[in-house]
Amino acid sequence: MSDLIIAACDGAAKKNPGPAAWAWVVADSEGHPQRWEAGPLGHSTNNVAELTALAELLEATDPAVPIEVRMDSQYAMNAVTKWIASWKRNGWQTAAKKPVANKELVVRIDALLQGREVTFRHVAAHRVDGDHLNAIADVAASDAATSQQPAGTAHGATTIPEPRADRMTAAPATRAPKKATGRAKKASSSPVIKAKFPGRCHCQKPYAAGEKIAKNAHGWGHVECRDAVGE
Repeated sequence: MSDLIIAACDGAAKKNPGPAAWAWVVADSEGHPQRWEAGPLGHSTNNVAELTALAELLEATDPAVPIEVRMDSQYAMNAVTKWIASWKRNGWQTAAKKPVANKELVVRIDALLQGREVTFRHVAAHRVDGDHLNAIADVAASDAATSQQPAGTAHGATTIPEPRADRMTAAPATRAPKKATGRAKKASSSPVIKAKFPGRCHCQKPYAAGEKIAKNAHGWGHVECRDAVGE
């Protein structure tokens, strides 16, 4: 039996919310892909897809074997490793006294993590120099979101999805640090607006023109990601 499971999971939602799906890929201790699975979610959000992908991965792997989980969603990772403790103390409310989004999925994952040796590793999404397993999960989730059909090893697939160049971007150029100004801007709650142009949130998922967005510490992005920052 392997001493370690290496795996990646990812979720996709076209237009967010929109046709969505989850996917995971499991590799051996050497990092070679062995099996994968993807499933449709109908009309949903990126965050739901990301959390579902993690839950499905944990349910599909042996809880007695240590596992390394690679994800590109900081929201999903932080929700079940950092923010959940305060959410529980606050009666499943955020620091802003709002109900925790996607509580059912967070509770499901929390139960699956109990008694397991799980290491989470955040990886950059859609990068030519990124993690190969995450790129496989990304393609599988995207294809399932489009087709709304389950796929994977358990469904008769005999090959591993190939990462596609059209879904990859180059590593961002390093920017020189900005000069400090004499007066810091006062933090404030940003309004929710409709995006004039498509863009990408700090959770590494895109948003479409016309979609509601809000400004957070990382720039403009999904409203739910703004609410999640710092929870």
